[in-house]
Amino acid sequence: MKYVIGLDYGSDSARAVVVDALTGTTLATAVHYYPRWKAGMYCDPERNQYRQHPLDYVEVLERCVREVLAQCPPDTARQVVGMAFDTTGSTPVFTDEAGTPLALLPEFAENPNAMFVLWKDHTAVAEAAEINSACQAWDIDYSAYEGGIYSSEWFWAKALHVLREDPAVRAKAYSIVEHCDWLPALLTGVGRSQDIVRGRCAAGHKAMWLKEWGGLPSEEFLVSIDPLLKGFRARLFDDTQTSDQSVGHLTPEWAERLGLTTDVVVAAGLFDCHAGAVGAGITPHTLVRIIGTSTCDIMVSSYEEMEGKLIRGICGQVDGSVIPGMVGLEAGQSAFGDIYAWFKQLLEFPLRHIVGQSSLIDDATKEKLIEEAIGRIIPALTAEAEKIPAGQGAPVATDWMNGRRTPDANQLLKGSITGLTLGTTAPRVFRALVEATAFGSKAIVDRFLSEGVHIDSVIGIGGIALKSPFVMQTLSDVLDMPIKVCRTDQACALGAAMFAATAADVYAKVEDALQAMNSGFACEYQPIPDNVRVYKELYQEYLKLGAFTENNIK
Repeated sequence: MKYVIGLDYGSDSARAVVVDALTGTTLATAVHYYPRWKAGMYCDPERNQYRQHPLDYVEVLERCVREVLAQCPPDTARQVVGMAFDTTGSTPVFTDEAGTPLALLPEFAENPNAMFVLWKDHTAVAEAAEINSACQAWDIDYSAYEGGIYSSEWFWAKALHVLREDPAVRAKAYSIVEHCDWLPALLTGVGRSQDIVRGRCAAGHKAMWLKEWGGLPSEEFLVSIDPLLKGFRARLFDDTQTSDQSVGHLTPEWAERLGLTTDVVVAAGLFDCHAGAVGAGITPHTLVRIIGTSTCDIMVSSYEEMEGKLIRGICGQVDGSVIPGMVGLEAGQSAFGDIYAWFKQLLEFPLRHIVGQSSLIDDATKEKLIEEAIGRIIPALTAEAEKIPAGQGAPVATDWMNGRRTPDANQLLKGSITGLTLGTTAPRVFRALVEATAFGSKAIVDRFLSEGVHIDSVIGIGGIALKSPFVMQTLSDVLDMPIKVCRTDQACALGAAMFAATAADVYAKVEDALQAMNSGFACEYQPIPDNVRVYKELYQEYLKLGAFTENNIK
């Protein structure tokens, strides 16, 4: 038997799966939340600052792997041949010369600027604007393969913001590494920053790496934006590696800590959405939607189809970022499930601040009552919202509560709701928010189509795709497309396992692993013709509201 471990690092938690590399059968799954992140440490939502401590990543790694192996037959661990990581991104951190994240040094242990800057951190809006201006003025437009607009969610903007904000970090920082590249380096014993293998996925989509122009943007270009960037390019990397390749084996220390052997091959890292697309069975002309707190939309195309095309306003087109030998395309929404969570938190206020302070019941009962009510908010809203016919007097909303990722990144944008009356109920607002997330999805699909990228089918993965028929049916109606839902609720981890199996030479290429290890589909949603007609008209209202919001609301 040959087993592989896929590790998926999301925004709130990490999960590990042990998978039979020959059949794709998942033997066990373990999930752990990041303890410091869960406590709200190092984050300031009002400033759009979201930071994660590297110790969170290390601690949940050990717990997840130990726990998942404990659920398997006793001899499983010695038959594990490979492991691979996917993470959120862009989630970079400054390191010292040894490649150690600065937050792991005693003097920086509590400094948020020395920690990983999570993808959803939008503190670098000004820096992103400067990068875009420089790209437009330079003789090479380094943003051309990033959709033409560089985002505050990405590598260089975040790095520059931290350098400007923190003199202590600036003085100590030697290099920068993405989360998905650091974990494989950690487990394989890399002791120098320059020896860390950089994955094609992160480098191409977020750091403006392109082989044809010699790798990263030139030193002259970076220094023209700010002299604080001087020297970092030379201390970063020239080459990148696709995630089907090995970066080394587990060190004896990590083999012991995880309960594995030093025979385990570790694959080059990649982003969660790209791994999820592979786990879902992506093929050319298929749009895979990874639906969670935000969304990522992934496609792959042949070199012939992409020849001469630069898709405007997306999150990059990168050779080999998803499947080696094809061009990977990425788009997405900065908020999806987060929008529903925001509305839920608004409705929690009286529970936490009124019921929570009541003297009519004892504290234990009060706590149970509050938690039960909070857990039932979204299901109750969904049940009532489903009863409202599409377009029947509901408000119209935009989905920009966390800015807009695509099409045409603009993290300064704010969300909006219009059409409210004294008769507007919470379920009507909730339905409007669900429709807004679907309309934002349609804007992405329309951009791909208008740029000549053909879409035959849509696949949805993630918790919302599996657990919310209301959201998925609305999405199918708005897109006027069938949507298949991936059977596994761990498609990203499964995709990582496929890369692990390829890196360990169980398969010659990723497509072979995908064919043998995919989980199939749980269900398929078909668009309802009456709703399709209504939403075509309502989508125009969404576009009008979006244009007004973008041009008038600061």
